[in-house]
Amino acid sequence: MAETSKLLLVDDEPGLREAVQAYLESEDEFEVEVASNAKQAWELVQKDPPDLVISDIMMPDVDGYQFLKQLREDPRFKSLPVVFLTARGMTSDRIQGYQAGCDAYLPKPFDPDELVAIVHNLLERRAVSAETGDSSELEKIAREIADIKNILGQNSGIAQTPSPIKIELTPREQSVLDLVAQGLMNKEIASRLKTSVRNVEKYVSRLFSKTGTNSRTELVRFALKHGLTT
Repeated sequence: MAETSKLLLVDDEPGLREAVQAYLESEDEFEVEVASNAKQAWELVQKDPPDLVISDIMMPDVDGYQFLKQLREDPRFKSLPVVFLTARGMTSDRIQGYQAGCDAYLPKPFDPDELVAIVHNLLERRAVSAETGDSSELEKIAREIADIKNILGQNSGIAQTPSPIKIELTPREQSVLDLVAQGLMNKEIASRLKTSVRNVEKYVSRLFSKTGTNSRTELVRFALKHGLTT
C-alpha cells in the first residue's frame, strides 16, 4: 500500500475545516492535520513537517501572509508547497498571495475536486524536483555527503554524550537517519527502503525539525554526538 501524504489545513472556520478535512481524507491517500490559527499551525509544522500546507488568509492575530512569510524564512520550509484558500478573490489579492510565495490560490467557494487536483499537482512537482534537482543543489548534497564521510572517518574523536533532550524517533525515521549517517543520498535511501524520494525528503525534514539541525552534515554530527545512530 502506498504511503499517504501528510497535509496541514489551517482555517479558523470549524465547519469548513471539518468539511475539507473529511473530503481530502476520503481520497485514502491523504492524512490531514488541522489547525484553527497560524500559531497552532506553526507549532505543528515544526513538530511534524507536512508534505503540503493549505491555509486560509483572513485569520485573527497572524494572517496567512504572515504565516507564509514565517515558513519561507525558515530554511527547512522554503520549498514546502502552500495553497491559499480565501474569500478574497480579487486579482490584486491573488497577486499579493503569489508575491508572498504561495504555490496556488483558490478563492472560496471552491470545488473540492479542484483542490484535490491542485494538491496532486504540487506534490508531484515536488517529487520530481526532489528526484532530479538542479546542478547547484546536487553539488551542495555532494559536499554534504563528503563532509558526512569525513565525520564518519573521525568518529572516534567525537565524544558521545547522553542527549539532554529525549528525542523520540519512529522506526522509519531511525532507518532514514542511519542511512543518512552512512552518507547515502535521498535516491539511494529510497531504493534501500523501497519508498519514494519524496517520502525520504519528508523524513529527513522531520529529522531536521526534531534535532534542530538544518543540514545533513549537522544532523549526522548531532546523531553521532548523542548516540542516535544504530
